[in-house]
Amino acid sequence: MSSPVEARVAAPSATPGESLDAQAVDVSVILPAYNEASNLVEVVPRLIGVIGPRWPRHEILVVDDGSADGTADVMRELGRTHPQVKVIRLRRNFGKSTALQTGFDRARGEIIVLMDADGQDQPEEIPKLITALDGGLDLATGRRAQRNDRFVKRTTSRLYNRVTATVTGVGGLDFNSGLKAMRRQVIQPIVLYGELHRYIPVLAEWAGFRVGEVDVQHAPRLHGRSKFGRARFWRGFFDLLTVKFLTTYTSRPFHLFGGLGAALTAIGAALLAWMFVVRLSGGGIGERPALLAGVLFALVGVQLMSLGLIAELIVHLRRDRDSDVVVDQDRPV
Repeated sequence: MSSPVEARVAAPSATPGESLDAQAVDVSVILPAYNEASNLVEVVPRLIGVIGPRWPRHEILVVDDGSADGTADVMRELGRTHPQVKVIRLRRNFGKSTALQTGFDRARGEIIVLMDADGQDQPEEIPKLITALDGGLDLATGRRAQRNDRFVKRTTSRLYNRVTATVTGVGGLDFNSGLKAMRRQVIQPIVLYGELHRYIPVLAEWAGFRVGEVDVQHAPRLHGRSKFGRARFWRGFFDLLTVKFLTTYTSRPFHLFGGLGAALTAIGAALLAWMFVVRLSGGGIGERPALLAGVLFALVGVQLMSLGLIAELIVHLRRDRDSDVVVDQDRPV
């Protein structure tokens, strides 16, 4: 299967005798962009003006997620005067998670900054997030204290954040903020696909990193309109279930499948016991729906428990080869 990456343009040049990968980079900024050419021409120069003076060794990765508005051409032109700007172009629109994962795979900085390309995330807030990393966090999310979005979007986002915090047990008020800063180690165990970019803080905390939020300014979109439609809500819901499963039951799947199976088996056994008593009393049970329901619940329950035991066996065999426990040598007890 071929890679979705089509080409990389406007890459920085290496000094003689030094390969590009050998160049040290302190900060990598990743901007996923889909038809944001009119915004990037304003956002990227502002970003360079903020990052450049503080962290001269930096790179800006614009992941063109299949844009049709000339985003690559705009960034190529910017790259001529700013060699630290690179464009990674995807063949088609794969979605924000894939765009971010593509950026993760190519970023070389010790600190990774994520921000949206629509101009709502303010580059001037990035130093505040990096300072939070210096204060002990591994991942800092920019919490939009006053969001410049439509009422419906603000309301649904507030509901989403509450549900996510309740289901995952990770504290937070703005999981889906596009503005984040993290240490390089954070991106190593994270694999993004689907809509999992919404749950980066959850995945990071599950991996053992320290996450937190910092209040930041949020501006109205500069040009164009949002690319996210109503479908993102139900997709996000299913991905929340995925994240809950990955972060809670990956190492103990029998707790999920076995629990469901035991509950269904108990219901089936109760129904069959009732039918047995009725039959002993001389009643007919052949046409009773409870008989079929009892058999169905019992069979499905046993199947779920069997599935849970097989999953536990797979986890056990995998742990014999590779341990999930990661010791952080940089943090003395």
